[in-house]
Amino acid sequence: MNLKSFVLTVLCGFTFAGVFAQANLLNAKSPDDIGIRTADQIALDNDKPLEYGYVDDRDILYSRMTWERIVLDERVNFPLYYPIDTNNIGKNRRSLYDVLMKNVQNGKIKNIYDDSYFTTKRTLGDIEDALKMVDTTELGIEQINAGEELSAEYINKREITAADIVEYRIKGLWYFDKRMGELRYRLLGIAPVAPDVNFIDSDEPDLVPLFWVFFPDAREVLHMSKAFNNQNSGAPISFDHLLNSRRFSGYIYREENVQGDRMISEYINNNALMQLLESDRIKDKIRNFEMDMWSY
Repeated sequence: MNLKSFVLTVLCGFTFAGVFAQANLLNAKSPDDIGIRTADQIALDNDKPLEYGYVDDRDILYSRMTWERIVLDERVNFPLYYPIDTNNIGKNRRSLYDVLMKNVQNGKIKNIYDDSYFTTKRTLGDIEDALKMVDTTELGIEQINAGEELSAEYINKREITAADIVEYRIKGLWYFDKRMGELRYRLLGIAPVAPDVNFIDSDEPDLVPLFWVFFPDAREVLHMSKAFNNQNSGAPISFDHLLNSRRFSGYIYREENVQGDRMISEYINNNALMQLLESDRIKDKIRNFEMDMWSY
């Protein structure tokens, strides 16, 4: 290796370390300096989500829309779930739900939707009823019936937090790009799913998607937020990269079909094993299309 190549290698190493590691951690004179990058660092960074290439409709030889569940009990999906307690952890680490909610509240994610078809827009005010529950206990009702002022201790308040998120549902398109000659995947939507807040403490509460986000609209904020990397905490991965590269475990619960995009559970009832096998069958059917393209 000549001197020029060595210098370029070293410079690249320091550049990437500066990009991914916690900013200014080793050069900080006080805790207030941690996370604050200089103007030169920001100019060198050019840290943006990798842009999607343009795909002409005529280049799509085959496509299939699928809906998947990402269950957060699985260890591989933990980076999407944790941390759930932010009281004793740095502000640079947040769960995916906290990132989505924060940016919906501050307006950086401008549009949220009622379903995965993105036909009906919702506002933060529209979903407040799904996120919070205020109830009066029986003792409180007795107090009201007696004509007394309701005491605060007899009011139950419950709010959906990151700890209550059970799974994420995603919608995406598998397509065969004939110009590139390969099967590709494009993530289109994501929704956090939690128990119905009104029955959250019951034994088997119903799970409801809180809202749907059109994924390309949220890529900028998801790129700026980092998930924890178990292999190297100095190189966290952005939520945008994690989801686009499919570094999670999910299973298909619906595909587009002639029966109105019916779910697997609608035609395979009360049999979780057979539903998982049907999900694998749909995956294999999609992936085999690419293999069959190169069979002679």
